[in-house]
Amino acid sequence: MRVPVIFICLLLVNAAQAQVKTTNNVPVENKSAAVKYGETITSAAVSKQLHIIAGAGMEGRETATAGQEKAAAYIISQFKAAGLQPGVDGKWEQYYPLYADSLLNSTITVKEKTYLYGKDFLSDLRNGVAQDLSATQVVYADMGIVNAAQDDYRQQDVTGKVVMIRDVVKKGMHRDKSNLEDKIKAAHDKGVAAILVISPSAGRFSALNQQKLRTTGLYWQKDTTARPNVYFITPALASAIMGIENSEALLEDLDNGKKVPALINTDIHIVFEKAATILHPSNVLAYLEGTDKKDEVVFVTAHYDHLGKEDDKIYYGADDDGSGTSAVIEIAAAFARAKKAGNGPRRSMVFMTVSGEEKGLLGSRYYTEHPVYPLERTVADLNIDMIGRIDPAHEKDTNYLYIIGDNKLSSELRPINEKANNTYTQLKLDYKYNDPNDPEGFYYRSDHYMFAQHGIPIIFYFNGTHADYHAHTDTVEKISYELLAKRARLVFYTAWDIANRDRKLVVDRHER
Repeated sequence: MRVPVIFICLLLVNAAQAQVKTTNNVPVENKSAAVKYGETITSAAVSKQLHIIAGAGMEGRETATAGQEKAAAYIISQFKAAGLQPGVDGKWEQYYPLYADSLLNSTITVKEKTYLYGKDFLSDLRNGVAQDLSATQVVYADMGIVNAAQDDYRQQDVTGKVVMIRDVVKKGMHRDKSNLEDKIKAAHDKGVAAILVISPSAGRFSALNQQKLRTTGLYWQKDTTARPNVYFITPALASAIMGIENSEALLEDLDNGKKVPALINTDIHIVFEKAATILHPSNVLAYLEGTDKKDEVVFVTAHYDHLGKEDDKIYYGADDDGSGTSAVIEIAAAFARAKKAGNGPRRSMVFMTVSGEEKGLLGSRYYTEHPVYPLERTVADLNIDMIGRIDPAHEKDTNYLYIIGDNKLSSELRPINEKANNTYTQLKLDYKYNDPNDPEGFYYRSDHYMFAQHGIPIIFYFNGTHADYHAHTDTVEKISYELLAKRARLVFYTAWDIANRDRKLVVDRHER
């Protein structure tokens, strides 16, 4: 039977209209645009970025160094060139405070013999305050325990005095850090000026890197908790204070109940001087305004810091995380091209490269505690950390990528990412490290986790570790640029879907 021509025309029109409307909430014309702009993320483009970011001129990009500042300036130049806007209230960088303390001088003199820092004792450099203290008595408080059942101070007035205690509770037990903190708090509550802790591991002090012993490295914030200065001393130094000749058997004798006077008469002089420095590294944020859903924000992140220099070695960090930083720059540029051509995303985009990751996720922690964009309107964070290499497990099947955290908070995120992969990139997605019992704990080890702690759905894109991980040999010539670009395109297509879909991602799961 012949079908009338006009009927056929009507069917074709209706079918076309239905197709143009939506397929899984993403317009078909936008899908075509996604391919057009996604394909601008090429191996040549990411290679050009990475050769600069992980080049010798960036000096390893250690947080709060000139190398990190150079890297930030370069990333800003690329965001500007792409036509993006500054993402921090009209500025490109979000600065945050970090602290670093270095020892100037510290000695303990007992009966005119001076004992040296790094050999005979160590101090709590981070929490210690300047001290020049002389005394003619040291109070021995055994294990320094104070609770409802026990008071090792025996009701003595120790205000402003030097107190000596033992590090461990019983012979053979490992040191209990929380227990030591309880002892320090008890000493503070009693007004103690300095605590000498007899440490069973103190004999190894002199074998440690003496330069590193004299600096705290970078840390997050000052501990404002009042506490006495703490000095970890060798049994030999403790014996000198007690007037005991045989220091080798001191700890065993104390464990076996050796009696020590509560008040030890001795001349002791403690000196502690340090310099405290406040540093201001930065996160770099670029902003692309959305259209009808511009108040909601999608983040694409990577950390741009690495380990810096040690002696004459530069830790280039090509894969960790120059690869992710290069990907973020090129993903941002692709979105900017789309917007310039009238195909901008419905939701706003923030492209953030953070510092401080290698110091303990400090930059991303600062951002989520001081957000520029409301966290309740932050739809997702797609975090890229190491996507330029192949790990030993995939040497025979290199077309892969580890996906971590995609199912922890939202049931919708994995299907979106898998659909983008099935449609455009056809990588083998490996969920090995999504196991909550993963012994490596990768879910907790990169910047996405700071967002996840605030209930924001995340994906962590990762190629796994390799022999050059955190080594100075993590260099640009070992990167697979075709694979890096392909993995970056997956992030782009996933971000494109999230930014353009009708509904904000649901947060309906709360898994480890």
